[in-house]
Amino acid sequence: MNNADQVAKLIEQYKQQGIPLSDAVWQTACACVGWPYVFGAWGAYCTTTERKRRYSSSHPTIYSACQVLRSDKPKSSCVGCKWYPDKKRVRCFDCRGFTDWCLLQFGIDLIGEGATSQWKNDKNWEQKGKISDGMPTDVLVCLFYPEKSNPNKMAHTGFGYNGATCECSSGVQKFDKMNSKWTHWAIPAGIREKPEPAPEPTPDPKPDKGYAIVTGKNLALRQGPSTDCSIITRVATGTKVKIESVPDDWEYVSVGGEKGFMMKKYLNEG
Repeated sequence: MNNADQVAKLIEQYKQQGIPLSDAVWQTACACVGWPYVFGAWGAYCTTTERKRRYSSSHPTIYSACQVLRSDKPKSSCVGCKWYPDKKRVRCFDCRGFTDWCLLQFGIDLIGEGATSQWKNDKNWEQKGKISDGMPTDVLVCLFYPEKSNPNKMAHTGFGYNGATCECSSGVQKFDKMNSKWTHWAIPAGIREKPEPAPEPTPDPKPDKGYAIVTGKNLALRQGPSTDCSIITRVATGTKVKIESVPDDWEYVSVGGEKGFMMKKYLNEG
C-alpha cells in the first residue's frame, strides 16, 4: 500500500509528464488502493482525530475499524495499523470524497456535497447518461447508481475507465471488470483537455565561492559542531553564509554578524 507522500510524488510526476488527464486521474485513483473509507471524509489524513470528527451513530464503523478507538482491546497508537504503513499516513475518503479529491489534484473541481448533488449539477459534466444506452470507454467517467427506494437519489459513485473501475466503498478498491450495480455515467468537464507539462523547477541559487546557501528550514546556528550545543540563532532558507572552516559534518560560518556552526548537509556550497 502506498502512503500519502508516495502518492503525492506520483501526482507531481504525472503533472511534470503532462500525460492525458484521464490517465493521470485514473492512475492517481489506483495508487490509493487500500486506503480507508471514512464517511464524510474528503482526503484528510487518516488519524484518530479525523475519525472522531466523523463519528455518528449511523456510521459506527468509523470507530470499530480503528485500532485506537475500538472498544475491544484498543491500542495506544496507530503503529501496526494497516492504514499506517511504515509509520506513514494515508488519506481517508467516502465515495464522493474520493472521486472529488482525485479530480481536484488536476484542477477539476466537482460542485456538490454528495453523490446526488454532484450528479444533478450539469456544470460538473461534459456529458452524462445511462449505462444501458451505452457508455464511452476511451475517457475517464464518474459512475453512479441510485438508491433502490429513491431512484432520484444517488447511493454511490466511483470511477470507470477502459472497462475497469475504482471506488471507495470498503476502502479504495480497483476492479478489472465493471460490476452490474453501476447504472449511470458522467464525463467530468475538462477531463479531455490536454494538460501542459509543469515547468521545470527553478535550480537552487549558486553561492559565491567561499559561501553557502542555507537549504534547511530555520537552520540552527550553534555554538559548537553538535546538536547538543546551544543555538545562537536560526537562519532562514535561502540565506547566504560565509564559510570560515569545515570541521567534518559541520561548517563554521558567519552570518548577520554572528559566527557559529551549521550542519553541512543543509548548506549548498559554492
